[in-house]
Amino acid sequence: MKFYDCATAPSPRRVRIFIAEKKADIPTVQVDLRAAEHLTEAFRAKNPRCTVPVLELDDGTCLGETIAICDYLESIYPQAPLLGRTPKERALVLMWNHWIEDLGFSAAAEAFRNSAPSFKDRAIPGPENLEQIPALAERGRKRIGPVLPPAERAVGPASLRGGGGLHPGRHHRLGGGGFCPAAKARPGRFIRRLHHLASARVRAPRRRGLRRFTYRPPNFGGRLSTKARAASRWSSVWKVSIS
Repeated sequence: MKFYDCATAPSPRRVRIFIAEKKADIPTVQVDLRAAEHLTEAFRAKNPRCTVPVLELDDGTCLGETIAICDYLESIYPQAPLLGRTPKERALVLMWNHWIEDLGFSAAAEAFRNSAPSFKDRAIPGPENLEQIPALAERGRKRIGPVLPPAERAVGPASLRGGGGLHPGRHHRLGGGGFCPAAKARPGRFIRRLHHLASARVRAPRRRGLRRFTYRPPNFGGRLSTKARAASRWSSVWKVSIS
């Protein structure tokens, strides 16, 4: 397998967290969105939507949606289940995934992509260039607020289960959080804490080309180390707007 990633984009981040929790060893290729590598014919052949993440299987099949990739990885790496251990848990995970994507992620992306200068004429991800609509940016900021309180309650104080793994589905609630500063929204303390813990164990790749993920044991003390805090500081997720 081969994982096509972008270190600054939120959707691949969800898959990186998933891979780290599974302790999977999957080669990855960084796709430079600023250089429009996702719009090349070579990448379009892998994913006609021209978006990341993409998981290329050994037989050449390419999976181009976050939830599809996570579901596939859950099937081949059943240890430490992240999509539910019972039919009820799985249904709740899928429900929350849809809520977060539809009510939270899309709203924050709408606010960000319609206001950030770097997304001029790229208001919607995909192969077509579409101009920004400032009114949609304001609407997106209004839409994201209502989803944060129920998401915070769902994460709750017990954000980690015994043994140090994420509760099923909680990694999906982290993915859209990177858009929150740009959307002028602030998640609650439980979501922020979960974000710090996940960031302490999975680092964004820093170099281009083929490399492998390394699973990093998390820091489960009462406080994160200075190094971990610096690496996972909430506001640093969007230091540059190139997703």
